[in-house]
Amino acid sequence: MPDLIINKMRYAVKGILFDKDGTLLDFISLWGCWSESLYRNYASRLPGEIVPLSELWGTVHDAEGLTCDYHRNGPLAMGSIHDLLAILAWQGYRLGLSWGDAIRLTRESKELADAEMELIRPVNPLPGILDLLQQCHERGLPMGIVTADETSEAMKHMKWMGIDHFFQVIIGNDQVERGKPYPDMVEKACLAMGLAANEVVVIGDTNGDMQMGNAVGALVTIGLGNAATGAANEQMLPDAKVIITSYAQVQLETSTHMSIESTV
Repeated sequence: MPDLIINKMRYAVKGILFDKDGTLLDFISLWGCWSESLYRNYASRLPGEIVPLSELWGTVHDAEGLTCDYHRNGPLAMGSIHDLLAILAWQGYRLGLSWGDAIRLTRESKELADAEMELIRPVNPLPGILDLLQQCHERGLPMGIVTADETSEAMKHMKWMGIDHFFQVIIGNDQVERGKPYPDMVEKACLAMGLAANEVVVIGDTNGDMQMGNAVGALVTIGLGNAATGAANEQMLPDAKVIITSYAQVQLETSTHMSIESTV
């Protein structure tokens, strides 16, 4: 197996587990569009005005009201679909709907948003990720996905990008009893890959990803930060063992006798 080299540190890795949104694909292009569609459809069917999407799910909007960023540790970034729908349904309940009607409307609105995404397929790989995936694939390094999204949705998004063949396993929130930041998804993925947790690297863009990897004893947890935010990345990813802002900072090299495992 090759060694993973980051910031001059060399890790003898046997597998890599990626978060999906914000780690493999551009978060805003997919979830910003989906969120706006779902919110618009839901809000239009309520008997009153609900709070802004930014207050509900932790989104950031530009002057035109379009989603341009998100809070890395907010509900949209870390929550499951069930979490997001429950937060939205509460607004309907607050405005006088029964809980059953509020939930029904959120699910119907989600179906409309999902149908819109199916038409436009707004998935874009992050810069550098395709090269890294190809290098890992060529060197026989097993890879998997651990995501707060549903498994079927994650598989669909990978197929939309044409990269589903790179991954040996995809574990969504629906496959475990406890989602992030608990270790359950990594444990399940490692079992499927035939690897021990301390042989895999976990890469993600939220601190929940880092906590998940650390809780299971991953070889190293790599936080993908934003180059524009600089030192703020350490505040957003306090539990990351290593922080990068670009996949250009990650290299694979043939294993040598000098290879070490992270002792951090």
